[in-house]
Amino acid sequence: MTLPNHFAPEPIRFAYWVPNVSGGLVISKIEQRTSWDADYNRKLAQIAEAAGFDYALTQIRFTAGYGAEFQHESVAFSHALLAVTTKLKVIAALLPGPWNPTIAAKQIATISQLTNGRIAINVVSGWFSGEFRAIGEPWLDHDERYRRSEEFIRSLRGIWTQDDFTFRGDFYRYTNYTLKPKPADPQPEIFQGGSSRAARDMAARVSDWYFTNGNTPEGIRAQVDDIQAKASANGHSVKVGVNAFVIARDTEEEARAVLQEILDNADPDAVKAFGHEVKNAGKASPEGEGNWAKSSFEDLVQYNDGFKTNLIGTPDQIAERIVALKDAGVDLALLAFLHFQEDVAYFGAHIIPKVRALEAARERRAEAA
Repeated sequence: MTLPNHFAPEPIRFAYWVPNVSGGLVISKIEQRTSWDADYNRKLAQIAEAAGFDYALTQIRFTAGYGAEFQHESVAFSHALLAVTTKLKVIAALLPGPWNPTIAAKQIATISQLTNGRIAINVVSGWFSGEFRAIGEPWLDHDERYRRSEEFIRSLRGIWTQDDFTFRGDFYRYTNYTLKPKPADPQPEIFQGGSSRAARDMAARVSDWYFTNGNTPEGIRAQVDDIQAKASANGHSVKVGVNAFVIARDTEEEARAVLQEILDNADPDAVKAFGHEVKNAGKASPEGEGNWAKSSFEDLVQYNDGFKTNLIGTPDQIAERIVALKDAGVDLALLAFLHFQEDVAYFGAHIIPKVRALEAARERRAEAA
């Protein structure tokens, strides 16, 4: 017996979306016992660390919209979470344009030094044109945004690893620049998202991690095959994370009823406005597809197609589906919840142990074979 082609021996990792933006992680008026404030999030980070989560991802938003009236800045908020934890790694979302790589490199290097290397970044190329216009930043064409993001990443890598760094790009230029102190070891991991050709090609060249929107194992496997083939041709290595919204209940019927309640209470105007914005961003790619290209109204109620991943049901069902994602080539599940503190604790107590048991059983069968 052999393992499936994509099955990795390393345990799948878990991350959660930090609710540093108001409104929770669904565009719905359903009750969400989740808060965007600092005290709630400090406690949540400690709960997640104890539950077995590896990462937390802070969001970056500069303007209100789609139920997100209030937003804390991602880098400063990440440091606040790191200050109350000891093992959790926090991924700070950065948006090229508002951020210059010089400032970002200095910020992240300092936090890395202060936290023994527990800071990472998620480079967001941008999907919200109205946000850029509101803050006076140029809105570039789709593939130009990814070209800028790639230069942003190459600049960060150079600044963090070289003295007298020199770089000549279309967006960023450096001449004999030396940053000290540099980040602590290990170097900050670099995440990015996107489903377009430009996004996948960028990941296959420069990123450590590639985030994709929620999808079925079959849909994810096609993306993994594509990106890993290109990464291998580039002599590069990249891991894959997938977005998912988790609803765990004693029965699948109970879990599906919660999903239906979320959809029944969706804010239709906000969902449609969000869908219009993100689909326009994706259609601007040369192939006319990107994240959200095939998203229905129901999919868009969760910002990143998290319902599509189908982590909705009993703990046993969810654990089995997570292992199926791993079979498809997923290295990390990026999770959102309705009531974060309670649900993250429940996930750690009732689902992660089942996932680890399934992984261990798979390895034993492979060794026996």
